[in-house]
Amino acid sequence: MAAPLRTVPRTPSAAGARAQAPERTPRRRRRDPGPDEFGLDPEFRERVLPLFRLLYDKYWRVEASGVRHVPRRGATILVANHSGALPFDATMIACALHTARHPRAARFLYDRFVENLPLIPQFYQRAGGVVASHANAERLLEKGELVGLFPEGVAGLSKLFSERYVLQPFSSGFVRLALRHHATVVPVAVVGAEEIYPLVGRVRAFGKLVGVPYLPVTPFFPLLGPLGMIPLPSKWMMRFGTPIVFDGTARHSHDGATVRALAEQVRVRIQRMVRALLRRRDGVFS
Repeated sequence: MAAPLRTVPRTPSAAGARAQAPERTPRRRRRDPGPDEFGLDPEFRERVLPLFRLLYDKYWRVEASGVRHVPRRGATILVANHSGALPFDATMIACALHTARHPRAARFLYDRFVENLPLIPQFYQRAGGVVASHANAERLLEKGELVGLFPEGVAGLSKLFSERYVLQPFSSGFVRLALRHHATVVPVAVVGAEEIYPLVGRVRAFGKLVGVPYLPVTPFFPLLGPLGMIPLPSKWMMRFGTPIVFDGTARHSHDGATVRALAEQVRVRIQRMVRALLRRRDGVFS
């Protein structure tokens, strides 16, 4: 039987921490870390952020809660449900952190097939994305980064509209990463992305020709051509859940059954969070 998940107790308030802290000595000037090894360009990210904030504030009217649960330092993994045909969910999670003035930018891992698309890989990299691989995730966590990933993978992006908000099986790689790096896992539930591109079909044969998993078929694409790629203005809600640390006994048990059971426990928790958000939402577009 897998070890139970353990949630992290809330830390004292910042005001209380300041009251107890001894007088600080002057800080040394931080050394310039130099160029990011994965291509993050902070200036570029700041330039494009207003566009995504417009989508966040005005178009999808995102309501986010629980950002306080995201640790401000240390190796951390954001684990979220995935949907929307295109990964706008990653950008909206990043905007939620920025809106709440969280001090860290999430480094989201994106699927390898994105490398086959024109221009998009360079955009992702400059904005902070990192191509998904175990080695890259290891490197980010070794540096104490905030890493975002979607354990449903392509199966999450390719859910049909009739399957919306039913989470697909999770890859267990994030559990192994968390165990190895003593990383905190923060579950994230996203509602709204399933409706931006109501997926009614998938043409896998054509997708393979152009190096992507499938060609999406929606009520508007490919019928309306490029206009059919405009996402619909659904109402979004998201919730950052209570942080999870895996029980100490699990750290010494990396067998496949234990790891898969822990991943399933996290999937079930996020599924419950998604259903709770759906009950709170008045309607798809309101």
